[in-house]
Amino acid sequence: MDKAWTGYAWAVAATAACTALGFAIHPRFDLVNVAMVYLLAVVFVSMRHARGPAIATSILCVAAFDFFFVPPYGTFSVDDVQYLLTFAIMLAVALVISGLAGRVRRQAESQARLAFEAETERIRSTLLASISHDLRTPLAVMTGASSSLAERGERIEAAERTALARDIYARATEMSGHVEKVLQMTRLESGSIVLDRDWASLGEIAGSVLGRLAERMASHRVLVDIPGDLPLVRVDAPLIEQALANLLENAARHTPPETVVRLRAAAMPDEIVVSVEDYGGGLPEGEEERVFAKFQRGAAEGGPGGMGLGLSIVRAIVMLHGGRAWAERVVGGGTAFRFSLPREASPAPPSEPANGNG
Repeated sequence: MDKAWTGYAWAVAATAACTALGFAIHPRFDLVNVAMVYLLAVVFVSMRHARGPAIATSILCVAAFDFFFVPPYGTFSVDDVQYLLTFAIMLAVALVISGLAGRVRRQAESQARLAFEAETERIRSTLLASISHDLRTPLAVMTGASSSLAERGERIEAAERTALARDIYARATEMSGHVEKVLQMTRLESGSIVLDRDWASLGEIAGSVLGRLAERMASHRVLVDIPGDLPLVRVDAPLIEQALANLLENAARHTPPETVVRLRAAAMPDEIVVSVEDYGGGLPEGEEERVFAKFQRGAAEGGPGGMGLGLSIVRAIVMLHGGRAWAERVVGGGTAFRFSLPREASPAPPSEPANGNG
């Protein structure tokens, strides 16, 4: 039903309800109390809907009150002039309250619009600052290295040429990663990603991620504690790999070399909890929730070489799976980033084919 007509439907329904209530109380209460019941309907509709439905409610209530409860019954004539004042008050209340309610609604809409514009501007400014900070440096390195190769490549020793080429490749990969994170966050927020769930082993997912990040994590002491009998999870494995990789990269980026990074997984009654714990100083108190905000550049996320999207992507991926993601400070000056995945009944193993000739 169109929004405008919804208000008029409420006007009719409220009048009918008050008429029924008026018949119920009329034998035991004075007529003025019946009028107050109708006035309540006028107030209710005036607060929730525009001026048109509010005026319609007052007219309908006045008509119903006059027709059913004001002598002579069953007509719209009025013997007592005082009821004309009652009718005028109902109409005035409808106009005043609908005007006030409309003003409040307009103010709320204006504030919401301003808040949305402010948040949009904040994200735009932060995104531009992140792109400027995180893409300008690798671009400068690539420009310098490629310029050296172009201008004096033949005079540079082979080892130096190889080093320059590798530097260009590394910086291009870094830029590609930044752009990919922005695009992935956009897809996650727009709901365009559809999960391709299947049963998977967290041990295998962790192994794949650690293999891919072997060079990145080489300077850290990575300890893995994933039980072999951990139940399978029904997930989109590439997305969970991405979430886990983001947590491990976050730990590597923001902790000094030789820091212990512990990857754990544990089965709870209703969920599987995965943790990446590091002991590189820990989060400042009160930062546990803030680090998951988009473009948040803090001590644990969005610092050197990051755009502040890694942890936001982790939370978005996990929430898409029906789980949750959070951070905790741990004893010893460390931080634990955890996420949970719903635990479901594991699939039954396939039955063995029967041997025989039959």
